[in-house]
Amino acid sequence: MSDWGCIPELTNGCIDMTNSSSTYFSIIVGVIIGGLISLWIYNRQKKTSENQDAILQHIQDLDENHDKLLKRLEKSEEKHQITLDAILNLSKKIDSVIEKQEK
Repeated sequence: MSDWGCIPELTNGCIDMTNSSSTYFSIIVGVIIGGLISLWIYNRQKKTSENQDAILQHIQDLDENHDKLLKRLEKSEEKHQITLDAILNLSKKIDSVIEKQEK
């Protein structure tokens, strides 16, 4: 450590080298603050990512439910069309019977 200077706050018998000690101290404080900020940003992004994943899952569930509902509506429409066709055929038969009776 003598090559780089000494930090009077950490070692005894050190000649005061305020520039080097303040540089070391600033580097240490900068690393600590940078680490804390990085950790905070990481946690914030992780929380945001989890929220986005939950929202996307909810959207996917809604989309699946929407597809199921559309399929049910299609089946209902097919049944209604079959019923309508049967009613129309019955109406034609009734009209045919009425025409035969009128002749």
